[in-house]
Amino acid sequence: MNMIEAINNAMDVAMARDDRVVVFGEDVGYFGGVFRATAGLQKKYGKTRAFDTPITECGIIGVAVGMAAYGLCPVPEIQFADYIYPAFDQLASEAARIRYRSAGQWTMPITVRSPFGGGIFGGQTHSQSPEGIFTHVAGLKTVIPSTPYDAKGLLLAAIEDPDPVIFFEPKRIYNGPFDGHYDRPAKSWAGHPAAEVPEGYYTVPLGKAAYLRKGGDLTVLAYGTMVHVARAAVEELGVDADVIDLRTLMPLDIDTIEASVKKTGRCLIVHEATRTSGFGAELSALVQERCFHHLEAPVERVTGFDTPYPHSLEWAYFPGPVRIGMAIERVMKD
Repeated sequence: MNMIEAINNAMDVAMARDDRVVVFGEDVGYFGGVFRATAGLQKKYGKTRAFDTPITECGIIGVAVGMAAYGLCPVPEIQFADYIYPAFDQLASEAARIRYRSAGQWTMPITVRSPFGGGIFGGQTHSQSPEGIFTHVAGLKTVIPSTPYDAKGLLLAAIEDPDPVIFFEPKRIYNGPFDGHYDRPAKSWAGHPAAEVPEGYYTVPLGKAAYLRKGGDLTVLAYGTMVHVARAAVEELGVDADVIDLRTLMPLDIDTIEASVKKTGRCLIVHEATRTSGFGAELSALVQERCFHHLEAPVERVTGFDTPYPHSLEWAYFPGPVRIGMAIERVMKD
């Protein structure tokens, strides 16, 4: 399966296992979503469990909060992560707070799916990576898969979780992995080990990172699309590096990160979101706090720039092998 198919299959499995699971959003029902991630679900489960909504992100999440409080397991889709901001009040002030406000009497089993990130020439309003905003909110969990296998397993785990989960889907790798070279055709997931996705039920636990490769000289931390870019850069340079796919930003698998950095003594963080106050800053602080006496060089970050997302210069904005390679040279030289 590619990532779209894996996500669709995850919702199909969840809806078949539990009739409390409902899927909805803009163009989600009849049309099957702009990326076809919900295709066929309305036909299979009916209009009360897979349905279209008005164009109101605040309303979509507000309805989901009410559904969850009454015992349903809503899986709303925000068509693009760029559109999620009108819903932020419902997410931060309601969904993330109800467990605490009710002393545990109510939970919020909401899973908010949304395509995010760049790579499709979507310009400023279809390319944003706002994960840092949500990792800041206590009570929200934030998940970003990088492979079809993980996408399905993490989504099923998120739907079953009693707390609200923001599930960001890197749309640049919906159909295949990405090595960061604009002059190469996009790869397909065909033949990729991580695209071998069982059709039945399984979960990938939230809060557990994955090793993409192991080495002794450098730790590289990435998530989403940048996992593939960072891995390609490391392999092209022949660096003996741990490449760790975080998979879940909140809760964060800090134990795996700490063990790796203490082993290698060097750390490079890669993400496509803007640099200032990006999640890489939190990772850098955690590494410094926990691994200071083991560090052989300053922690390096390679990120998007502090500008609105460009259209024509998208491939320059992306952290690519050249910028990652320069950062690797700096951290290894130090």
